[in-house]
Amino acid sequence: MSEQVKTFAAVDLGASSGRVMAGRVGPEALELTEAHRFPNRPVRVPEGLRWDILSLYAGVLDGLRAAGAAAGGRLSSVGIDSWAVDYGLLDADGALLGNPVHYRDARTEGVAEKVWATVPAAELYAATGLQYAPFNTLYQLTAARSTAQLAAARRLLLVPDLLTYWLTGEAGTEITNASTTQLIDPRTRDWSYDLAERLGIDLKLFAPLRQPGDAAGLLRPHVLEETGLRGPVPVTTVGSHDTASAVAAVPAVGERFAYICTGTWSLAGLELDAPVLTEVSRAANFTNELGLDGTVRYLRNIMGLWLLQECVREWGQPDLGELLRAAAEVPALRSVVDAGDAEFLAPGRMSARIADACRESGQAVPESRAEITRCILDSLALAHRRAVTDAQELADHPVDVVHIVGGGTRNELLCQLTADACGLPVVAGPAEAAALGNVLVQARSHGLVGDRTSMRRLLARTQPLRRYEPRGDAAAWRAAEDRLTRP
Repeated sequence: MSEQVKTFAAVDLGASSGRVMAGRVGPEALELTEAHRFPNRPVRVPEGLRWDILSLYAGVLDGLRAAGAAAGGRLSSVGIDSWAVDYGLLDADGALLGNPVHYRDARTEGVAEKVWATVPAAELYAATGLQYAPFNTLYQLTAARSTAQLAAARRLLLVPDLLTYWLTGEAGTEITNASTTQLIDPRTRDWSYDLAERLGIDLKLFAPLRQPGDAAGLLRPHVLEETGLRGPVPVTTVGSHDTASAVAAVPAVGERFAYICTGTWSLAGLELDAPVLTEVSRAANFTNELGLDGTVRYLRNIMGLWLLQECVREWGQPDLGELLRAAAEVPALRSVVDAGDAEFLAPGRMSARIADACRESGQAVPESRAEITRCILDSLALAHRRAVTDAQELADHPVDVVHIVGGGTRNELLCQLTADACGLPVVAGPAEAAALGNVLVQARSHGLVGDRTSMRRLLARTQPLRRYEPRGDAAAWRAAEDRLTRP
């Protein structure tokens, strides 16, 4: 291996699958290859919906073995990112107390109101800047307050930190993911100690905070043996919330851009220097999550391609390309739904719930698979439009272009519809943004790349990107938006 090019392993865990990607980075090189991909299948047990964390860890080990084999047994570093909010509890011996609870589990229903009785919603937002979502870690911990597991717990580790602990034996809490717990003050970038005390949450459960780029330990001897890697292999803290890593991999030039990180969720917003903590921002349900280098990810959560994924699963996994081609022939904006509605959060009966929502709002009811797919994509594009428009106004931060990164970049119809809806050019790519952001933070810690601007320039030079220009009638999108906001 050239001294100027090093190989890094990015463990990137999504809500439906996990992957280990091998990234080769040098001053003018950035290559990403998939070493191993594995399913992430939640399991419903009598007590509720749980993550199969042991299966995920096995997939990580298999992936590191494959990545190492392709690199001659030598990796320069490993980094881990995943979805947010969920956690594992460890006992006094460091053993896991049961499988982590899935954020779509029903245990947090009605919990927010109990929290707001102690700390009103407006005050909570002013302290943490986090949007309301029923699965925020704060609400999960409140729901778990009287459980035997929480009583026995001596350590709480968010999912990527748990896997890092198993690999290295060292515990930490990475800051970008910690900011999704609703227990971090985005101004100080530290815990909101007063808030936690008022709500009876013991912050001593959390390991010390870590920053992206910090050393997180070395792979344990038995991990080296199982993966066939030659040690020492450091684990580097990255933006362990996958959206933080994805935003780091937005190939933007300048600061006047919006981003949409697409996948199971769509996260649409801006990269800012400071949080927006106004009451108007809270009412618009924007969140202030922390990013690299002191930045704030000011964004809105949108249900995302989860809507289509659930329908495709329900329909027996038909060919997605054929489905999208058929959807492109359906008249535009015939019917739309609110893609941010919590009604669509739970799995099951998705196509029927979408049809019911259209019926209740007095719109044409989509019946065929193509019509339902077009309804979903039009609705997502409309939600993207609303988020990008609202973010610019609330943050007083105008943009000239929208960058779409993540799995949704492969959906050409969605990218074009988003450009049409926003009335702005869309630059789509890279598809594996979270893994690339993960790799680049590792590479930066090894001195191979510079600041975020340098990282983004390298991405723009090396990654395939596609540009979509807006087309069609902007008034039609405004009319569709009016249909959703009409009482």
